[in-house]
Amino acid sequence: MWVGLSTPKQERWMYEFRSHLEVPVMVEVGAAFDFLAGTARQAPAWMRDGGLEWLFRLTHEPGRLRRRYLVLGPQFAWKAGWEIIGNREQSRRG
Repeated sequence: MWVGLSTPKQERWMYEFRSHLEVPVMVEVGAAFDFLAGTARQAPAWMRDGGLEWLFRLTHEPGRLRRRYLVLGPQFAWKAGWEIIGNREQSRRG
């Protein structure tokens, strides 16, 4: 099942309904449906190829995406980095 709601709505919806649906897999697709329907512009190829789609989307939807990209993204990267470092240190000791 393809789920195309905004983050974190799609994750919450999938979690809530996972036991009520008889589907083997649910995949969150984010803005893919908007791009295919033509209701949202996709970044130029050079930006997509350079990993800058997020920047294009941020400049086109700053009110909606600012917190996600500029606050939550770095928080996640920081916490994930510390998790990786901690696991690496534990495996060296173990």
